[in-house]
Amino acid sequence: MTARDLLPILVLLVLAALLPLVVTSSPVLNFLVFMLIVALGAQGWNILGGFGGQFSFGHAAFFGTGAYVTAILQLRWGVNAWAGLALATAAGAAVGWAIGFLSFRSGLRGSYFALVTLAFAEVFRILANAASFTGGAAGLLIKLDVHPGNLQFADRAVFYWLVLALVGAVLVLTRWIQRSRFGAQLVAVRENEDAAKALGVDSLRVKLRAIALSGGVTALAGCLYAQYFLYIDATIAYGSWISVELLLAPIIGGVGTVFGPVVGALTLHGLGEVAKQFAGRIPGIDLIVFGAVLVLAVAFARGGILGLLERLRDRGAGLLRPSSRSDAAKEPSNVGR
Repeated sequence: MTARDLLPILVLLVLAALLPLVVTSSPVLNFLVFMLIVALGAQGWNILGGFGGQFSFGHAAFFGTGAYVTAILQLRWGVNAWAGLALATAAGAAVGWAIGFLSFRSGLRGSYFALVTLAFAEVFRILANAASFTGGAAGLLIKLDVHPGNLQFADRAVFYWLVLALVGAVLVLTRWIQRSRFGAQLVAVRENEDAAKALGVDSLRVKLRAIALSGGVTALAGCLYAQYFLYIDATIAYGSWISVELLLAPIIGGVGTVFGPVVGALTLHGLGEVAKQFAGRIPGIDLIVFGAVLVLAVAFARGGILGLLERLRDRGAGLLRPSSRSDAAKEPSNVGR
Protein backbone atom coordinates (compact mmCIF):
# COMPACT_ATOMS: atom_id res chain seq x y z
CA MET A 1 0.00 0.00 0.00
CA THR A 2 1.47 3.33 -1.10
CA ALA A 3 0.83 6.98 -0.30
CA ARG A 4 -1.03 7.25 -3.60
CA ASP A 5 -3.52 4.66 -2.31
CA LEU A 6 -4.18 6.73 0.79
CA LEU A 7 -4.48 10.11 -0.93
CA PRO A 8 -8.20 9.79 -1.88
CA ILE A 9 -9.04 8.77 1.70
CA LEU A 10 -7.14 11.76 3.09
CA VAL A 11 -8.89 14.17 0.70
CA LEU A 12 -12.30 12.77 1.64
CA LEU A 13 -11.57 13.05 5.37
CA VAL A 14 -10.31 16.63 5.11
CA LEU A 15 -13.35 17.77 3.13
CA ALA A 16 -15.74 15.96 5.47
CA ALA A 17 -13.99 17.37 8.55
CA LEU A 18 -14.67 20.91 7.34
CA LEU A 19 -18.45 20.40 7.18
CA PRO A 20 -19.20 21.22 10.87
CA LEU A 21 -17.36 24.52 10.41
CA VAL A 22 -19.81 25.46 7.68
CA VAL A 23 -22.99 23.70 8.85
CA THR A 24 -23.88 24.15 12.52
CA SER A 25 -27.50 22.98 12.42
CA SER A 26 -28.16 20.22 14.99
CA PRO A 27 -30.51 18.20 12.70
CA VAL A 28 -27.90 18.24 9.93
CA LEU A 29 -25.15 17.13 12.32
CA ASN A 30 -27.41 14.38 13.65
CA PHE A 31 -27.98 13.22 10.08
CA LEU A 32 -24.25 13.25 9.31
CA VAL A 33 -23.35 11.33 12.46
CA PHE A 34 -26.01 8.68 11.81
CA MET A 35 -24.98 8.40 8.16
CA LEU A 36 -21.35 7.87 9.15
CA ILE A 37 -22.34 5.21 11.70
CA VAL A 38 -24.27 3.37 8.98
CA ALA A 39 -21.31 3.78 6.59
CA LEU A 40 -18.99 2.32 9.24
CA GLY A 41 -21.22 -0.71 9.78
CA ALA A 42 -21.67 -1.09 6.01
CA GLN A 43 -17.91 -1.11 5.61
CA GLY A 44 -17.86 -4.00 8.07
CA TRP A 45 -20.40 -5.86 5.93
CA ASN A 46 -18.35 -5.04 2.82
CA ILE A 47 -15.26 -6.78 4.19
CA LEU A 48 -17.16 -10.06 4.42
CA GLY A 49 -19.77 -9.71 1.69
CA GLY A 50 -17.97 -7.49 -0.81
CA PHE A 51 -14.41 -8.81 -0.73
CA GLY A 52 -15.18 -12.29 0.59
CA GLY A 53 -18.44 -12.94 -1.25
CA GLN A 54 -20.11 -14.25 1.93
CA PHE A 55 -23.41 -12.37 1.91
CA SER A 56 -24.93 -11.87 5.35
CA PHE A 57 -28.54 -11.00 6.16
CA GLY A 58 -27.90 -10.76 9.89
CA HIS A 59 -25.19 -8.21 10.60
CA ALA A 60 -27.51 -6.86 13.28
CA ALA A 61 -26.04 -9.66 15.42
CA PHE A 62 -22.71 -7.79 15.49
CA PHE A 63 -24.17 -4.28 15.60
CA GLY A 64 -26.38 -5.17 18.56
CA THR A 65 -23.58 -6.96 20.36
CA GLY A 66 -21.43 -3.86 20.22
CA ALA A 67 -24.27 -1.62 21.40
CA TYR A 68 -25.32 -3.87 24.29
CA VAL A 69 -21.82 -4.74 25.50
CA THR A 70 -20.71 -1.10 25.76
CA ALA A 71 -23.98 -0.13 27.50
CA ILE A 72 -23.93 -3.05 29.96
CA LEU A 73 -20.27 -2.54 30.84
CA GLN A 74 -20.94 1.09 31.73
CA LEU A 75 -24.22 0.58 33.56
CA ARG A 76 -23.60 -2.70 35.40
CA TRP A 77 -19.87 -2.61 36.10
CA GLY A 78 -18.93 1.05 35.77
CA VAL A 79 -16.40 0.45 33.00
CA ASN A 80 -15.05 3.55 31.29
CA ALA A 81 -16.80 4.30 28.00
CA TRP A 82 -13.55 4.25 25.99
CA ALA A 83 -12.60 0.88 27.45
CA GLY A 84 -16.15 -0.29 26.82
CA LEU A 85 -15.77 0.75 23.18
CA ALA A 86 -12.66 -1.40 22.77
CA LEU A 87 -14.13 -4.39 24.65
CA ALA A 88 -17.40 -4.22 22.73
CA THR A 89 -15.51 -4.16 19.42
CA ALA A 90 -13.57 -7.24 20.52
CA ALA A 91 -16.84 -8.91 21.56
CA GLY A 92 -18.28 -8.28 18.10
CA ALA A 93 -15.20 -9.84 16.51
CA ALA A 94 -15.52 -12.86 18.83
CA VAL A 95 -19.21 -13.30 17.98
CA GLY A 96 -18.33 -13.04 14.29
CA TRP A 97 -15.64 -15.68 14.62
CA ALA A 98 -17.99 -18.01 16.53
CA ILE A 99 -20.80 -17.67 13.96
CA GLY A 100 -18.29 -18.13 11.15
CA PHE A 101 -16.76 -21.21 12.76
CA LEU A 102 -20.15 -22.88 13.21
CA SER A 103 -21.26 -21.94 9.69
CA PHE A 104 -18.14 -22.40 7.60
CA ARG A 105 -17.06 -25.60 9.33
CA SER A 106 -20.43 -27.00 8.31
CA GLY A 107 -19.76 -26.02 4.71
CA LEU A 108 -22.51 -23.42 4.51
CA ARG A 109 -22.29 -21.06 1.55
CA GLY A 110 -24.46 -18.62 -0.37
CA SER A 111 -28.09 -18.40 0.66
CA TYR A 112 -27.63 -21.01 3.40
CA PHE A 113 -25.01 -18.87 5.14
CA ALA A 114 -27.13 -15.74 4.65
CA LEU A 115 -30.14 -17.40 6.31
CA VAL A 116 -28.03 -18.69 9.20
CA THR A 117 -26.77 -15.17 9.96
CA LEU A 118 -30.36 -13.92 9.85
CA ALA A 119 -31.36 -16.64 12.30
CA PHE A 120 -28.55 -15.72 14.71
CA ALA A 121 -29.59 -12.05 14.67
CA GLU A 122 -33.20 -13.01 15.40
CA VAL A 123 -32.17 -15.30 18.27
CA PHE A 124 -30.07 -12.52 19.77
CA ARG A 125 -33.02 -10.14 19.47
CA ILE A 126 -35.34 -12.53 21.30
CA LEU A 127 -32.80 -13.17 24.05
CA ALA A 128 -32.08 -9.46 24.53
CA ASN A 129 -35.80 -8.75 24.68
CA ALA A 130 -36.31 -11.33 27.42
CA ALA A 131 -33.16 -11.12 29.56
CA SER A 132 -33.11 -8.94 32.65
CA PHE A 133 -29.49 -7.78 32.37
CA THR A 134 -30.24 -6.28 28.95
CA GLY A 135 -33.17 -4.35 30.37
CA GLY A 136 -35.71 -6.59 28.65
CA ALA A 137 -38.28 -4.89 26.44
CA ALA A 138 -37.62 -1.56 28.20
CA GLY A 139 -34.03 -1.47 26.94
CA LEU A 140 -31.07 0.34 28.47
CA LEU A 141 -30.67 4.06 29.01
CA ILE A 142 -27.07 5.24 29.34
CA LYS A 143 -26.72 7.98 31.96
CA LEU A 144 -26.25 11.45 30.54
CA ASP A 145 -22.93 12.73 31.89
CA VAL A 146 -21.33 15.10 29.40
CA HIS A 147 -17.60 14.56 29.66
CA PRO A 148 -14.97 13.45 27.11
CA GLY A 149 -14.05 10.57 29.40
CA ASN A 150 -17.60 9.27 29.05
CA LEU A 151 -17.58 9.63 25.26
CA GLN A 152 -20.18 12.37 25.62
CA PHE A 153 -19.52 15.85 24.25
CA ALA A 154 -21.33 19.14 24.62
CA ASP A 155 -20.72 19.90 20.94
CA ARG A 156 -22.14 17.41 18.41
CA ALA A 157 -19.34 18.33 16.03
CA VAL A 158 -16.78 16.66 18.31
CA PHE A 159 -18.63 13.35 18.15
CA TYR A 160 -18.92 13.79 14.38
CA TRP A 161 -15.14 14.19 14.08
CA LEU A 162 -14.61 11.13 16.28
CA VAL A 163 -16.87 8.98 14.11
CA LEU A 164 -15.26 10.41 10.97
CA ALA A 165 -11.80 9.49 12.27
CA LEU A 166 -12.93 5.92 12.91
CA VAL A 167 -14.50 5.74 9.45
CA GLY A 168 -11.17 6.94 8.04
CA ALA A 169 -9.29 4.26 9.98
CA VAL A 170 -11.60 1.56 8.60
CA LEU A 171 -11.21 2.97 5.08
CA VAL A 172 -7.44 2.59 5.47
CA LEU A 173 -7.99 -0.96 6.76
CA THR A 174 -10.17 -1.73 3.74
CA ARG A 175 -7.58 -0.27 1.36
CA TRP A 176 -4.94 -2.46 3.01
CA ILE A 177 -7.15 -5.52 2.56
CA GLN A 178 -7.62 -4.60 -1.09
CA ARG A 179 -3.86 -4.44 -1.66
CA SER A 180 -2.74 -7.27 0.64
CA ARG A 181 -2.21 -10.98 0.20
CA PHE A 182 -5.16 -11.55 2.52
CA GLY A 183 -7.36 -9.50 0.20
CA ALA A 184 -6.21 -11.51 -2.81
CA GLN A 185 -7.07 -14.71 -0.96
CA LEU A 186 -10.49 -13.31 -0.07
CA VAL A 187 -11.21 -12.49 -3.70
CA ALA A 188 -10.01 -15.93 -4.76
CA VAL A 189 -12.41 -17.56 -2.29
CA ARG A 190 -15.20 -15.30 -3.51
CA GLU A 191 -14.67 -16.12 -7.17
CA ASN A 192 -14.10 -19.87 -6.83
CA GLU A 193 -13.53 -21.41 -3.43
CA ASP A 194 -12.71 -24.88 -4.77
CA ALA A 195 -10.09 -23.47 -7.14
CA ALA A 196 -8.63 -21.37 -4.31
CA LYS A 197 -8.30 -24.49 -2.16
CA ALA A 198 -6.57 -26.28 -5.01
CA LEU A 199 -4.02 -23.44 -5.11
CA GLY A 200 -3.28 -23.85 -1.41
CA VAL A 201 -5.54 -21.18 0.11
CA ASP A 202 -6.87 -22.14 3.54
CA SER A 203 -10.42 -20.97 2.82
CA LEU A 204 -11.73 -21.62 6.34
CA ARG A 205 -8.98 -19.54 7.93
CA VAL A 206 -9.44 -16.74 5.41
CA LYS A 207 -13.22 -16.60 5.89
CA LEU A 208 -12.88 -16.70 9.68
CA ARG A 209 -10.49 -13.75 9.60
CA ALA A 210 -12.89 -11.89 7.34
CA ILE A 211 -15.98 -12.46 9.49
CA ALA A 212 -14.07 -11.59 12.67
CA LEU A 213 -12.91 -8.28 11.14
CA SER A 214 -16.40 -7.68 9.80
CA GLY A 215 -17.99 -8.39 13.17
CA GLY A 216 -15.56 -6.11 14.99
CA VAL A 217 -16.08 -3.15 12.65
CA THR A 218 -19.87 -3.56 12.72
CA ALA A 219 -19.83 -3.84 16.52
CA LEU A 220 -17.85 -0.60 16.63
CA ALA A 221 -20.70 1.06 14.71
CA GLY A 222 -23.16 -0.32 17.27
CA CYS A 223 -21.06 1.10 20.12
CA LEU A 224 -21.08 4.55 18.56
CA TYR A 225 -24.84 4.40 17.98
CA ALA A 226 -25.50 3.54 21.64
CA GLN A 227 -23.05 6.18 22.83
CA TYR A 228 -24.55 8.92 20.67
CA PHE A 229 -28.25 8.27 21.27
CA LEU A 230 -27.73 6.94 24.83
CA TYR A 231 -30.54 4.40 24.48
CA ILE A 232 -30.93 0.95 22.96
CA ASP A 233 -33.45 -1.86 23.05
CA ALA A 234 -33.68 -5.21 21.30
CA THR A 235 -35.57 -3.84 18.30
CA ILE A 236 -33.02 -1.10 17.72
CA ALA A 237 -29.88 -3.12 18.38
CA TYR A 238 -30.81 -6.44 16.77
CA GLY A 239 -33.63 -5.30 14.49
CA SER A 240 -33.77 -6.27 10.84
CA TRP A 241 -33.64 -2.59 9.87
CA ILE A 242 -29.91 -2.34 10.56
CA SER A 243 -29.12 -5.57 8.71
CA VAL A 244 -30.98 -4.21 5.69
CA GLU A 245 -29.21 -0.85 5.79
CA LEU A 246 -25.76 -2.39 6.17
CA LEU A 247 -26.54 -4.66 3.21
CA LEU A 248 -28.02 -1.97 0.95
CA ALA A 249 -25.32 0.68 1.34
CA PRO A 250 -22.48 -1.37 -0.24
CA ILE A 251 -24.78 -2.71 -2.97
CA ILE A 252 -25.91 0.80 -3.91
CA GLY A 253 -22.46 2.36 -3.62
CA GLY A 254 -20.37 -0.49 -4.99
CA VAL A 255 -19.76 -3.92 -3.49
CA GLY A 256 -16.13 -4.82 -2.93
CA THR A 257 -14.87 -1.23 -3.25
CA VAL A 258 -13.28 0.98 -0.63
CA PHE A 259 -15.65 3.95 -0.92
CA GLY A 260 -18.80 2.08 -1.97
CA PRO A 261 -20.36 1.79 1.52
CA VAL A 262 -19.81 5.51 2.22
CA VAL A 263 -21.29 6.55 -1.12
CA GLY A 264 -24.20 4.16 -0.65
CA ALA A 265 -24.98 5.33 2.89
CA LEU A 266 -24.88 8.98 1.83
CA THR A 267 -27.09 8.29 -1.21
CA LEU A 268 -29.69 6.26 0.65
CA HIS A 269 -30.05 8.55 3.65
CA GLY A 270 -29.68 11.72 1.62
CA LEU A 271 -32.51 10.71 -0.71
CA GLY A 272 -34.52 9.47 2.27
CA GLU A 273 -34.28 12.82 4.02
CA VAL A 274 -35.15 14.71 0.84
CA ALA A 275 -38.19 12.46 0.35
CA LYS A 276 -39.30 13.11 3.94
CA GLN A 277 -39.09 16.85 3.41
CA PHE A 278 -41.18 16.80 0.23
CA ALA A 279 -43.61 14.07 1.30
CA GLY A 280 -44.54 15.66 4.60
CA ARG A 281 -43.09 12.94 6.82
CA ILE A 282 -45.22 10.12 5.41
CA PRO A 283 -44.42 7.01 7.49
CA GLY A 284 -42.16 4.65 5.60
CA ILE A 285 -41.34 7.02 2.75
CA ASP A 286 -37.61 6.44 3.31
CA LEU A 287 -38.13 2.69 2.93
CA ILE A 288 -39.91 3.28 -0.38
CA VAL A 289 -36.92 5.33 -1.52
CA PHE A 290 -34.52 2.59 -0.40
CA GLY A 291 -36.47 0.01 -2.38
CA ALA A 292 -36.63 2.19 -5.49
CA VAL A 293 -32.89 2.93 -5.38
CA LEU A 294 -32.12 -0.77 -4.93
CA VAL A 295 -34.25 -1.72 -7.96
CA LEU A 296 -32.56 0.95 -10.08
CA ALA A 297 -29.12 -0.16 -8.95
CA VAL A 298 -29.79 -3.82 -9.73
CA ALA A 299 -31.35 -2.97 -13.10
CA PHE A 300 -28.93 -0.34 -14.39
CA ALA A 301 -25.83 -0.29 -12.17
CA ARG A 302 -24.76 -3.79 -11.23
CA GLY A 303 -21.49 -2.44 -9.86
CA GLY A 304 -23.24 0.25 -7.84
CA ILE A 305 -22.85 3.99 -8.24
CA LEU A 306 -19.05 3.79 -8.35
CA GLY A 307 -19.18 1.08 -10.98
CA LEU A 308 -21.59 3.14 -13.06
CA LEU A 309 -19.36 6.21 -12.84
CA GLU A 310 -16.34 4.16 -13.86
CA ARG A 311 -18.16 2.78 -16.91
CA LEU A 312 -19.28 6.29 -17.91
CA ARG A 313 -15.72 7.55 -17.54
CA ASP A 314 -14.35 4.73 -19.68
CA ARG A 315 -17.05 5.31 -22.29
CA GLY A 316 -16.27 9.02 -22.39
CA ALA A 317 -12.56 8.29 -22.75
CA GLY A 318 -13.37 5.89 -25.59
CA LEU A 319 -15.38 8.53 -27.42
CA LEU A 320 -12.56 11.04 -27.14
CA ARG A 321 -9.96 8.54 -28.35
CA PRO A 322 -10.02 8.03 -32.17
CA SER A 323 -10.56 4.44 -33.21
CA SER A 324 -7.79 2.47 -34.82
CA ARG A 325 -10.00 1.86 -37.86
CA SER A 326 -10.44 5.58 -38.54
CA ASP A 327 -6.72 6.10 -38.09
CA ALA A 328 -6.03 3.37 -40.62
CA ALA A 329 -8.46 4.94 -43.08
CA LYS A 330 -6.66 8.28 -42.84
CA GLU A 331 -3.24 6.76 -43.61
CA PRO A 332 -2.30 6.73 -47.31
CA SER A 333 -2.37 3.31 -48.88
CA ASN A 334 0.93 1.70 -49.80
CA VAL A 335 -0.67 -0.73 -52.23
CA GLY A 336 0.78 -0.48 -55.76
CA ARG A 337 3.79 1.59 -54.68
